[in-house]
This record gives sequence, C-alpha cells and structure tokens, in this order.
Amino acid sequence: MIFLVVPFLIAELILSLKVVETIGAMWSVVWIIGTIFVGITLLKNSQYAIFGSLNEVSKGKLDLQSFQNASMAYMLGAIFLIIPGILSDTFGIMALLYTLYLRFVAKITPERTNSNQEGEEDVIDVEVIDEHHSGNRSA
Repeated sequence: MIFLVVPFLIAELILSLKVVETIGAMWSVVWIIGTIFVGITLLKNSQYAIFGSLNEVSKGKLDLQSFQNASMAYMLGAIFLIIPGILSDTFGIMALLYTLYLRFVAKITPERTNSNQEGEEDVIDVEVIDEHHSGNRSA
C-alpha cells in the first residue's frame, strides 16, 4: 500500500507546484476550494444520484454491474475532488466522466416493461369447464 501512496503523493506535490508556478498561488487556492466545495456537494447529493441509477436498473436500462460501477465511480470521484491537489482532482473528474458515460452513453438496452401489469396483450384469458359432475354419474 505504501508503494502506491508515496509515489502518488510525490507526483501530486510536483504537479501542484508546477500549477502554482503557472497560474499563481491565488488561483490555485481558488481551484482547491472550488473542487472541495464541488466534492462535498456531490457527496451530499449522492443519495439522489444512486437512487436515479437504481431507478434505471428497475426499468431495465442499466444492469447491476453498470449500476455498481457507476455508483462506485461517483463516490470515488467526489472523494478525489475533496482531496486537495491537481492529480487527485484529475482522477475525480475522470471518475465522474466515467459515471456520466455509464448513465447516459452506455445504455444501449431498451427499456423493459413491467411483466406484472394488468391487461397485457400476450395473455389469453381461459375458462375451464368441467363436464364430468359427480351427481350425474350412473352406476
């Protein structure tokens, strides 16, 4: 785990210093505060995003694997945006773009109709008439 965290932190530091050099310290602080605000807002509204994806699963527009991927990418994107730094913000934006891709672009399955509805056209109503009554038997 440490082999992943240390290089990430070093790359984050180098990239953040380059951005501060390029756009200035004030705009870097504005960027960091803005992305933290966006990440917190996304986390606060995560129940609506997940419920929307779950609604699409019930309609048959999204399969369970895509629902899981979209929900996880949404949460990771929000968390990465909260973490200050350019590299983590880039990962957060990429995760959110992946979520948008799964929710809007990758839906190629048609909407499934609910099979428990009354009045379906492919159901034939049948009445069974029993012609052998026990009282009409002659022994």
